[in-house]
Amino acid sequence: MAPLDGIRIISIEQYGAGPFATLHLADLGAEVIKIEDPSVGGDVGRHVPPYQADDTSLFFETFNRNKKSVKLDMNTPAGRAVFEDLVRVSDVVFSNLRGDVPAKIKITYDDLKHVNPAIVCCSLSGYGMEGPRAKDPGYDYMLQALGGWMSLTGDPDGAPTKTGLSLVDFSGGLVATGSILAGVIAARRDGVGMDCDLSLYDTAIGMLSYVATWHLSADYEPQRTRNSAHPSLVPFQAFQASDGWFVVGCAKEKFWVRLTEAIGRPDLAVDPRFDTFSHRFENSVELLAILDEIFANRTVVEWVDLLRAATVPCGAVQSVAEALTDDHTIARELIVETSTPALGDVRSVASALRVGRREEPHQRAPHFDEHRGEILRGVLGYDDTKIDQLAEESAFGSTDAPSI
Repeated sequence: MAPLDGIRIISIEQYGAGPFATLHLADLGAEVIKIEDPSVGGDVGRHVPPYQADDTSLFFETFNRNKKSVKLDMNTPAGRAVFEDLVRVSDVVFSNLRGDVPAKIKITYDDLKHVNPAIVCCSLSGYGMEGPRAKDPGYDYMLQALGGWMSLTGDPDGAPTKTGLSLVDFSGGLVATGSILAGVIAARRDGVGMDCDLSLYDTAIGMLSYVATWHLSADYEPQRTRNSAHPSLVPFQAFQASDGWFVVGCAKEKFWVRLTEAIGRPDLAVDPRFDTFSHRFENSVELLAILDEIFANRTVVEWVDLLRAATVPCGAVQSVAEALTDDHTIARELIVETSTPALGDVRSVASALRVGRREEPHQRAPHFDEHRGEILRGVLGYDDTKIDQLAEESAFGSTDAPSI
């Protein structure tokens, strides 16, 4: 059995952060049932360009493998009844909607505890279900700006800069993954569920981590640094070789000593300007000028090979293509493959969560409403007469609903 076999999650999810959360759970064997709105053609991620065909896209395939799809109009009494029947036999109701929406559409614990007292109701919104921004739509860009991230990213003389990836979205997804699992464990132990009110804003602020501690406790004022340098450890940054960039990080004194030996300058290790963390920080301008001159004389490959042999933390600044074809990426089995009718073979990255080994092949992301029959008949025990009646009552949307 997969680690999460036996856990069923109803997910009212869209775009990136929410589907990223349940992706990891689905990869670990949880049954993730996507409830998709028929009035808008389902999860908006299905229609994200540039690689889109029929009812899917490479963006959608990235976040939705191993899941199931049922379209359901929860605004109709019939659709609501189907939803509550699913709640009755599930562990989690998860959503990533605007913070005020779960209460409006009645998917909070208080709304559902009469159906299933052990249900875990997890909301991952932009700003949370309470607070002055609760009704605001929240996206990764806004959260990186509001959370202070953009003020920390980029060179000192450049503009405030977003990280290259949607890291607030992805981090928020991982926060939700952990919260869902903790909620399920508690609910199974106690027989009582709960609300999990999560937000991308909380995630962004929480990930300020030690920088926040320094500021709150010692009035530290964060500054952007040249060449992505660490705010206190020297050397710990990108350096330019003769043909490109690589990173060196001396997070321990032993690494600094090894670095000086590897570059042929053991005298630097005992130089009173550079012999401790504090001295290197205080005299960083002088030290970095010396290292810049030395590193400019060889290629990236030469430096990385030399420093790795000396067990100094280092790495080439690789392109995405280089990272995805790196020998270590292949050895760690970080590329997974699925096959889709519309887009052909899809290769994407594996979940970083590992619990034993997953031997089963991954399944492509579901077509819109692909699993209606399986879920209604197999999970809920509906017969054809009941399903037909639900369709007549618009539980699955009206026949003239737009595809998008």
